[in-house]
Amino acid sequence: MTQDVFIYDAIRTPRGKGKPGGGLHEVKPIDLVVNQLNALRLRNSLDTSLVEDLILATGEPVDEQGQNLAKAAITYADWSDATTGAQLHRFCAGGLDAVNLAFAKIAAGIESLNCAGGVESMSRLGIGASGGAVSDPWVAWQSDFVPQGVAADLIANLNDFDREQLDTYGVLSQARATQAQTNGHFRSLVPVVDMNGVTILNRDETIRPQTTAEGLADLSPVFESYGALGYDELIKFKYPQIASLRHHHTQGTSSGIADGAALVLLGNQQAGKQLSIEPRARIVATALVGTEPTIMLCGPAPAARKALAQADLNIEDIDLFEVNEAFASVVLLFAKELELPMDKINVNGGAIAMGHPIGATGAMLVGSLIDELERRQLRRGMVTLCAGGGIGIATIIERV
Repeated sequence: MTQDVFIYDAIRTPRGKGKPGGGLHEVKPIDLVVNQLNALRLRNSLDTSLVEDLILATGEPVDEQGQNLAKAAITYADWSDATTGAQLHRFCAGGLDAVNLAFAKIAAGIESLNCAGGVESMSRLGIGASGGAVSDPWVAWQSDFVPQGVAADLIANLNDFDREQLDTYGVLSQARATQAQTNGHFRSLVPVVDMNGVTILNRDETIRPQTTAEGLADLSPVFESYGALGYDELIKFKYPQIASLRHHHTQGTSSGIADGAALVLLGNQQAGKQLSIEPRARIVATALVGTEPTIMLCGPAPAARKALAQADLNIEDIDLFEVNEAFASVVLLFAKELELPMDKINVNGGAIAMGHPIGATGAMLVGSLIDELERRQLRRGMVTLCAGGGIGIATIIERV
């Protein structure tokens, strides 16, 4: 017998440029998390002794993001000792997986009130800081491993998405994000402040309002050099229908490197009554799937179908979709496979414009979706992401 699980709040930091000189580069990952913990407590007059767990995702769980960053942040933020903490890694799906795991524990009656999300300081640690098994050339070869950008180009080739289509989507993401930022649609955004309360960053700093199709057309493909290292040959072996892989994705059609953190407060109905706070949304269903690991980025559509089946819903029952813009081809494939109009997908832009802080993005999208469902007075939305190794994840959320 499961019980309803509600989202009582969902917040995020601005996304900072994920390189030295970015607005959040000088902020330690633990301080990004503590900023969010403090904001959750203040916004909800939260008795932290009632929060049973903090589940926190990171894409590089080493050094400043290593050990159990979740529990360290709870202690550092002076939350109650009663709140425990756990750290998880599911590549780009981690932030949403943390939310889904917290949901599952509450739905099962194991716990009543949890916090979940993710953090990533890509400027301080960088992609690949934690190494990994596929760093071994033999393991990579036996696993048919290719870099994600090469996989994104493969998706474009297999689905006849040309360079112009990808660039058009890149421009759309920037335009939508610019409009959303200008009109204040990112209501889940909480500025990052220092120990004196001085604002460090209060807006996403990677959005490029002046982006044009002509400008993107001048950019060189990013992943052609990776293909030349032998990955193009591996692709031809695995996908013999591809005689020659054409590389289309550029910096303008790939997710940006970013810093940031996000948290979601989830609980059952009794927890909300005990805290005297009203829920904003309800989690309807979640799904995880595995897909072919070389192409690796095709998980969103099958994860969406699985979540819909669990909820006994049809695709027409979902009003808005947040599909992580790992690459333009990922979003175009999702729209193609589910036959969706683009005016339902990423209506406020996405990671191409705002960046993709790996461990945090999934949780960020939960807040963005709820913000927009509330703003438009719509009922249901879905968050979905692809992740390394062929992982797909999806969550259906219903506004309360």
